[in-house]
Amino acid sequence: MTSSGLDLTGLLRPVRENNAFEETVERLLTVIKLGFVGPGERFPAERELAAQLGISRLTLREAIRELQQAGYVESRRGRSGGTFVTGRPPAPDRGELRRLAREDGDKLADALAFRLALETGSADAMLVAQSSARQDTPQVLAARLAGVNGASPQDYRRLDTLFHLSIAELTGSTLLTAACADARMRLNDLLNAIPVLQRNIDHTAGQHTAIVTAILAGEVARARHAVAEHLEGTAALLRGFLS
Repeated sequence: MTSSGLDLTGLLRPVRENNAFEETVERLLTVIKLGFVGPGERFPAERELAAQLGISRLTLREAIRELQQAGYVESRRGRSGGTFVTGRPPAPDRGELRRLAREDGDKLADALAFRLALETGSADAMLVAQSSARQDTPQVLAARLAGVNGASPQDYRRLDTLFHLSIAELTGSTLLTAACADARMRLNDLLNAIPVLQRNIDHTAGQHTAIVTAILAGEVARARHAVAEHLEGTAALLRGFLS
């Protein structure tokens, strides 16, 4: 578990030996960009990370050095040392993202459909697995809900990501969690290019609450509808701002 409270097992699964360095950099960047380890927070210990990724500590150190040079992390020594995320990545250029959205409109539509299928499926999977669900599921969802609904505009995207991915994680499926993270990464830069307004946070708070209420009540159709309605609103914002 990280300080975000989410398990990284699905994202930090073993990498392929032939591309160990490149895939390690990619996995660590995914963890950073999705906010699993936020600004000022620490990655798991080097020994634990290397074991999860199935790589040598030397390869891990080389990957961390690459991220240090790119400005994503810093290493601190001492008893409370480790590898820390340095801060928020620079905002992407919206003009460039508009260009990419126009040129890759089919890919954007595909990514949105992929995310919709996975996240409505996550809600379903949670309900199917109710009997074997984690005992702390209501508390975890309540904490994630409070975090995203009370987020500042500056931290909203990160906490929104953690809210959605926690639903996938609570199904107990590391494969589903990894797939949902992949779907989010496909849209991450585009989502970050959209300005976050307090009015938008207030509006989506009701949708987030409806998702959690339906899941905890065990209402499959209602949960699917709540997730779909929320994601369709996000898709509409993306298309509007990037058109």
